[in-house]
Amino acid sequence: MRQISNISELRKHLAGETSVAFVPTMGNLHEGHLDLVRCASEHGKCVVVSVFVNPLQFGPSEDFDKYPRTLAADLAKLKELANIVFVPSVSEMYPQQQTVYIEPPPISNELCGEIRPGHFRGMATVVLKLLNIVQPQVAIFGKKDYQQLYLIRQMVEQMNMPIQVIGGETVRASDGLALSSRNQYLSSTERNEAVFLYQVLKTIQHSIQSGERDMAKLESEASSTLAKRGWLVEYVSVRNRETLNLPDIADTKLVALAAARLGSTRLIDNLEIEIMNF
Repeated sequence: MRQISNISELRKHLAGETSVAFVPTMGNLHEGHLDLVRCASEHGKCVVVSVFVNPLQFGPSEDFDKYPRTLAADLAKLKELANIVFVPSVSEMYPQQQTVYIEPPPISNELCGEIRPGHFRGMATVVLKLLNIVQPQVAIFGKKDYQQLYLIRQMVEQMNMPIQVIGGETVRASDGLALSSRNQYLSSTERNEAVFLYQVLKTIQHSIQSGERDMAKLESEASSTLAKRGWLVEYVSVRNRETLNLPDIADTKLVALAAARLGSTRLIDNLEIEIMNF
């Protein structure tokens, strides 16, 4: 495994590579990230992982400075999994003030985008920069950040980029909690409670598959359940899986998404729902 922090050096090492699989991360790696890297090894002979905490996607009141940076531990975890780990500085990625941005579609202003204005513009901009730097044939992103994955797929398709985007399945703890770097902020009591975010999504899934079609009712009930348990709910929403628009009655491929705060920790999760027509 080679650690590289310079763009020109990275391009030099990747020159001539025709089977590159890329996994962008912000570091503080857990088993969910490592599962994406293992997936990358199945789709490319040269696996590149980036570790970069992107300031553009953090709002002024968010946790950019507090975001955990654990490079030594990350490198140890990647030693047997990645060929190259790209660790650029902020000045390497942004040698001058970034004045050119990717403007995501209107759906980026809903769900997490409504709560975190500007987040997806910053995310899409840095992802485009990283894809241009690495120029992989395949890029792997986790499904836990479902809206992010959707927007990246739209960007790659509409910008005619010759990259296959693969969504990696969410990795969960034994009780169902989606693995996340922010889980470490939870107290032991909050950690035991955190699984209920997944459980309300499972309840929505079961209700829809049992014939319930009043999505607003399901969303309201889930939000109320969480609020009564002390959560600060940002949204619970059922959407069309392929467009992230509100679903029509005939839609059979859905996704239930939720974001809520437990104490000072913001957690997100989602669950795909398939309606079988007989």
